[in-house]
Amino acid sequence: MKSRNTKNVPSEQPVLDMYIQMILDEALFNRKKALLEERINDALDTKNKAEFMKLSDEYRGMRKIG
Repeated sequence: MKSRNTKNVPSEQPVLDMYIQMILDEALFNRKKALLEERINDALDTKNKAEFMKLSDEYRGMRKIG
């Protein structure tokens, strides 16, 4: 069996960077979504209709993306 050529390692780096970026993007998206859900719940609890409408529109936009 041939040993792995170390010249291939740099060519794999862009793919690894892409995977890392995807994981970070997903984590950030999920965190923003969770915070938005909390703010929506707070608006519901305080019966703040204007804030609820604004946040729910933003939430709908996020759901289209994700």
